[in-house]
Amino acid sequence: MLKKTSIYLDEELDHGLARRAAEEGITKAEYIRRTLSGAVQRPKRPKPTAVGFMDDGPTDVSSNVDRYLAETGFGEPREPMK
Repeated sequence: MLKKTSIYLDEELDHGLARRAAEEGITKAEYIRRTLSGAVQRPKRPKPTAVGFMDDGPTDVSSNVDRYLAETGFGEPREPMK
């Protein structure tokens, strides 16, 4: 059973959908249904359990960011490449 749903599309997207549907030899509605079905059935991407852990190096980078950037020369003018 199909359920009717209305959405608003800008003209460029509407034309793009019509073009892609025509390329595949199907109606725009069928192309939209297939595309949405694929998006819904795609498996969830796993969320990382930990981000940014380091075993070594300084532990105070977030509180001394300006000092560390100055030490690396970040933001300083560079010599032109030859």
